[in-house]
Amino acid sequence: MKINDEGYLMAEIDDPTINLDKISTDKTSGRFKGNSYPDTIIIHYTAGTTARGAVGTLVDPAVKASAHIVIDNDGTITQLIPFTHIGWHAGKSSFNGRVGYNKYSLGIEIVNPGFLNKAANGSFKTVYGNTIPEEQVVFLTHRNEQDARYWQSYHDIQVEAVRKICLAMRSTYNIQFILGHEEISPGRKTDPGPAFPLDSLRSSILENRSSDEEEVTSEGKVAVTSLNIRASADGGSQKVALPLKKNSVVQIMEEKNGWYKVSTKIEGWVSAEYIKS
Repeated sequence: MKINDEGYLMAEIDDPTINLDKISTDKTSGRFKGNSYPDTIIIHYTAGTTARGAVGTLVDPAVKASAHIVIDNDGTITQLIPFTHIGWHAGKSSFNGRVGYNKYSLGIEIVNPGFLNKAANGSFKTVYGNTIPEEQVVFLTHRNEQDARYWQSYHDIQVEAVRKICLAMRSTYNIQFILGHEEISPGRKTDPGPAFPLDSLRSSILENRSSDEEEVTSEGKVAVTSLNIRASADGGSQKVALPLKKNSVVQIMEEKNGWYKVSTKIEGWVSAEYIKS
């Protein structure tokens, strides 16, 4: 994936996995000032379940919000604003002493409703009442909160689309930071939430590791009926998701003191004795 001189994404001829669309909006604050910006990528979720709804909102003249990119559930990428121009996605924001992140950043919106409510009948609902299949639900603790709650997991194809876009942005612009909306507006925003692998994404992009250089050493299967996945290599540390089920396949990324750091849809630590490699 490349970015042309006008600030629009272009798919490589040999990459049939990329589906690009473009719907323009003039809801910008003009071009970025100077050659140093944009230097930040901000990751968001749309708080809804369809790209059509998100795009419709972001191009609506009556709504004082816009973003550069929307990524649908199937990985389709819709660009609304060229990367040369300032969008209205960050709102009231600050991080590391810098205020007002619209003027420094590019905004990526991923179709995902965020946190969910568990109904009396056991189903999982978005704040707008849409039902989310149980197999897409994870129970995680947000980085800015103390208690775990339910979230919809992101589709792998969405995460891969974000990765490719970020790589293209970094190769074209002065990208130094990849942040979640939750980090520049804590207490006001929760996106992209704990179901999105934000820490591992920015580590791989900003440290210039290719997908072939990931820290995965081997593959294993859960050998017990239920296995807790924790925030650190410690039996007393916080659980970061619902327990892994027997025969779940995990990627083993690191070993430490009888624990494996594993990757499934999220990352966390499990006791190594319960993993068969």
